[in-house]
Amino acid sequence: MELIRAVQALPIQTVYDQEKHRLALLDAAGNEQVFFRLPLTLSYSAEGQLQDDAVVNYVILLIQSGNCALGYFEDGVNLDHKVFRSYMVRKKQGKSQIKYLKTKGKSRAGSRVRLGETVEFFENINERLQSYFEEHEVHRIAISCSKTLIPYLYSSKVATPFAKSDPRLYKIPKHIHTPIYEVMLDANKFLQRGELIYDEAQQQFVSELLNDDTEYIAPEEEEDDFWD
Repeated sequence: MELIRAVQALPIQTVYDQEKHRLALLDAAGNEQVFFRLPLTLSYSAEGQLQDDAVVNYVILLIQSGNCALGYFEDGVNLDHKVFRSYMVRKKQGKSQIKYLKTKGKSRAGSRVRLGETVEFFENINERLQSYFEEHEVHRIAISCSKTLIPYLYSSKVATPFAKSDPRLYKIPKHIHTPIYEVMLDANKFLQRGELIYDEAQQQFVSELLNDDTEYIAPEEEEDDFWD
């Protein structure tokens, strides 16, 4: 909060990006110089105003081939969670069944079993998501899922309780390891922290803004394997 207050007190213009939940700090010419990724537990209005007293309810959804961890959070506290695992990976090749079917088909019995478990995997995920959305008001959906798996999430016989274009969706800007409960909690800690994002060339700009000797640290690269 101290950093947020410091940024708000600066004599510069800021622009709020809801999709990425961050503030862009502009120079005198209106050019974006620095980005401030906001904690997910902070609520901003569409006009970019901080809503101090708002409690943010959110879902974290982490999906990789055969592994999923998801949970419901209120103001940063996990109130419910579930981990799903499925037999989706061919043992010898280490390739997910979904990717394998694109090149080799699904004639073998083992392939049909894996495909069946894939279908059930996403049905189970969506059933749990539906229960969260029925029981709670969800303000944000923090998600990490590959492009390959996104179509299966949204085409499941059990409907996903939000559209692919839902403005509440928030792509987690961090590499996620195999989803288990502890990994989800680590992701939640990351989402509760703010982060200044800028190029090394902007070091002097940042130091002057914050009136200190903040050292440049290269931001962690985001995962590319995500839907457009």
